[in-house]
Amino acid sequence: MMLLEIKELSKEYQRGTRRFVAVSDVSLSLKTGDFLRIEGRSGSGKSTLLNMIIGLLKPTSGRVFFNGIDIFSLNDSDLSALRNGCIGYIPQGASLLSNLTVLDNVRLPWFLADRQGDPTDRAYELLERVGLPNYHHQYPAHLSGGEMRRVAIARAMINQPVLLIADEPTSDLDIETTGEILGQMKDLQKQGATVLMVTHEKYSAALGNRLCTMAGGRLKEIPLAYERNQSGQVKGR
Repeated sequence: MMLLEIKELSKEYQRGTRRFVAVSDVSLSLKTGDFLRIEGRSGSGKSTLLNMIIGLLKPTSGRVFFNGIDIFSLNDSDLSALRNGCIGYIPQGASLLSNLTVLDNVRLPWFLADRQGDPTDRAYELLERVGLPNYHHQYPAHLSGGEMRRVAIARAMINQPVLLIADEPTSDLDIETTGEILGQMKDLQKQGATVLMVTHEKYSAALGNRLCTMAGGRLKEIPLAYERNQSGQVKGR
């Protein structure tokens, strides 16, 4: 059984007398351990697709199956429990709550999922893993953009999700911080998570094992091709 199956997913909006198609007839399957990146320009439909995959936006047509469950057949309570307990989500801009400390932001999904026990030790471990071991009592206003993204990654992993979804996780970051964030996401895949990342950037083909491009609301999978240069190094497409 596939972890995630998307079948003929579409989203349309009415703008006055005109119909606007944000996502058009997208089908996709992900198995456990996949790292899929979706590349496309801003406005191509990537974020709309992600919002439907995690159940925040209902499609005009099509279905989304998570572990064989049609997520749009669930009531709001069950869908929220599935999202908080099984899916880690890194939205654009990190979206940390400004009135909570870094530690409390990371622990929040644990409490929203109504899990038993104290997540504090795990939160400390995750913050250390993303390179922020001494930031527990800081507030988001005192963090850089890269630090907020790292907190968002830790928060997304607090419930040990089987699926991690990241919406433009390196947007507006410098080259060094971008490399660190992408390295952490690759590490999460090695630890057993399935990763779906959307971006308007073009990265080396060595990032992830699957690639799709998105334009005009349509998704197309691109075979990852590698070629060796004269020094024997692996180059991306």
